[in-house]
Amino acid sequence: MDIGMLWFDNDNQTNIQKKVERAAAYYRDKYGQKPNLCFVHPCMVSKNVSQEVDAEKTVMKSKGVEIRTSTAMLPNHFWIGVT
Repeated sequence: MDIGMLWFDNDNQTNIQKKVERAAAYYRDKYGQKPNLCFVHPCMVSKNVSQEVDAEKTVMKSKGVEIRTSTAMLPNHFWIGVT
């Protein structure tokens, strides 16, 4: 993904799937298309999903949005867009 929207969400009470859903809804309203890829920092992924999270590895999906980790991302930031 070369172009996307940077989203910040530091709500500790909400899980990552809900955060991605909120970002995807905003993206869809703003740009008129549904995102399908989101990058997050590895620390954002709960430990029960994967014992060891590799950079740019798909770790889960949330309502059609593939969630990948990247050490280039800051914690609580989401880079969401279309591949």
